[in-house]
Amino acid sequence: MMDLIPTLQTAIGPVILISGVALLLLTMTNRLGRAIDRARLIGAALADPGAASRPALEAQLHILWRRARLIRAAIALASVSALTAAALVIALFFSALLRMEAPGLITVLFVACMLSLIFALALFLHDINQSLAALRLELRSHGLDGL
Repeated sequence: MMDLIPTLQTAIGPVILISGVALLLLTMTNRLGRAIDRARLIGAALADPGAASRPALEAQLHILWRRARLIRAAIALASVSALTAAALVIALFFSALLRMEAPGLITVLFVACMLSLIFALALFLHDINQSLAALRLELRSHGLDGL
């Protein structure tokens, strides 16, 4: 039992990481839902044959499509990060229980977890920039270029 205490202490980091990534996933899924809802509103406006600002709406819809794809990829990478963190915890416990060293496996899981998280956050930042581009288009369509 005393052999598991250091393992429990080591596993705290990945467990906290899983919690943080879960909050990040919540944020990302909310952003995806908002982008999809906005795309549906724009799609409904485009269905109106008298839509005066059709090119602006189409440009916004195109940005929303790119954003949704970015967010989907970020969600997938964040999920991979959480899953590899969970696998890391399991690997730590099995290596302690079976009294075997597995530094290669633990290193690979940790690096995969961190790389997935880094790429997820990079895509998330790219989505933020895309949402600002959509806002810029919307402001221009209302004649507010100077903002």
